[in-house]
Amino acid sequence: MAAIASPMTREVSSSRYGTSMPDVDLSVLSASRHGSFPLRGYLVKPEGEGPWPGVVLIHEIFGVDAVMRRQTERMARAGYLTLAVDLYSAGGAKRCVVSTMRSLFSATGRAYTDIETARQWLLASTDCTSKVGVIGFCMGGGFALVSAGTGFDAAAANYGQLPKDYGDVLARACPIVGSYGAKDKSLKNVAQKLDDALRVAGITHDVKEYDGAGHSFMNDAPVGPRLLRPLLKIAGMGPQPAAAADAWRRIEEFFAQHLT
Repeated sequence: MAAIASPMTREVSSSRYGTSMPDVDLSVLSASRHGSFPLRGYLVKPEGEGPWPGVVLIHEIFGVDAVMRRQTERMARAGYLTLAVDLYSAGGAKRCVVSTMRSLFSATGRAYTDIETARQWLLASTDCTSKVGVIGFCMGGGFALVSAGTGFDAAAANYGQLPKDYGDVLARACPIVGSYGAKDKSLKNVAQKLDDALRVAGITHDVKEYDGAGHSFMNDAPVGPRLLRPLLKIAGMGPQPAAAADAWRRIEEFFAQHLT
């Protein structure tokens, strides 16, 4: 699988990513929208001939790490031109995580401008159709729920926090597929609240909570600082392959219905 070759795509070596990667420079478009500068993303296209529907992928709190890059590649294998937007571009995770989380909980701020910039970049690409979805994990799942009402055609929120005033926010949403773990103590009852809110608003949706799964159950490997991983495992966080396989099946079927 190859990344798109274009004047805005270049090979770079970045310690934040740990390896050379196809780095898409969104900075010019971002600057015109008063977003992050610089702004980068990890772009993967499906095999074969396009154009394809686009998907903006929003990363977990740990950033666009190896796991998130593999999630991006998985969406591309499913037939989507997938762009993982790096919300930590302007300074790295240590400098950006607080302001990014502040944007998540306030449902405003630069992070949403960056997500919209990624959507506009895909729409402007000759490899993209007129349909663009959004998928997020953990922190990114919360961003996906808010962004579902900002012009996307479908959204996938995976163990994402509900936004403040979520009833009003979700009333404007596109179709949403949501996946949560019953053992995720940080998001207790969120799946039911999300399902109820979307049902009341009349939004097409598919929300499921998985018994035996905790937070980040769709990851294919442990994430976060190595010293913290034993604690995260005790807290029930981490891969759960059976639940992940079913969640991916539902996402692919849902996106196929609303993006193709």
